[in-house]
Amino acid sequence: MNDLVRHAAALRSLPASCGPVRLVAVDGHAGSGKSTFAGRLAEALGGAPVLHLDDLATHEELFGWTERLRDQVLLPFARGEAARYAPYDWTERRFGPARSLEPAPVVLVEGVGAGRREVRPWLAALCWMELEREVSWKRGRARDGTGLTEFWDGWTAAEEAHFAEDPSRPYADLLVRQVPGGYAWRDGPGATAGANRFVTDGRQHTPPY
Repeated sequence: MNDLVRHAAALRSLPASCGPVRLVAVDGHAGSGKSTFAGRLAEALGGAPVLHLDDLATHEELFGWTERLRDQVLLPFARGEAARYAPYDWTERRFGPARSLEPAPVVLVEGVGAGRREVRPWLAALCWMELEREVSWKRGRARDGTGLTEFWDGWTAAEEAHFAEDPSRPYADLLVRQVPGGYAWRDGPGATAGANRFVTDGRQHTPPY
């Protein structure tokens, strides 16, 4: 059930999807546990880098980070180069000093919309956190407190509109649900029927580069 090591090994066995990188997305509703899961999966992968999409989004562009992701991360990885991006400071409301992200064998990208259509061609796998949006949003609001109520009101409207126009779950390879003691895994709608292709065939597609 909570065999992160086994799933990490399966992810490492996938063909590279973005230059030398196996880019693995962790998507789901805000508050669904993406960051925690990505951190644990990264540890099972031996310390895989994690890119948080909150670092690329802004107050004005909650989902307008696609070009930054492509230009600052995906294209450099496709060339076998380190990515370089400037994380957004949500308190100062500006981008901070640039960071480097090496093209490791597996890189995780986590955040709402990580499996959007512009990103999927670059992915080796797409994981979806299987938690209903109302439950996720309630958890997120409780986590952030009443001081961010106005932000959450705007966020939930934006997230609802995003997934209505560009859903990720129908394309997920793996559905991951947090349960007592760990995580339950099952094939997602995007996985092929029959044998687990993450162990056998790997994802077959032509990256956009």
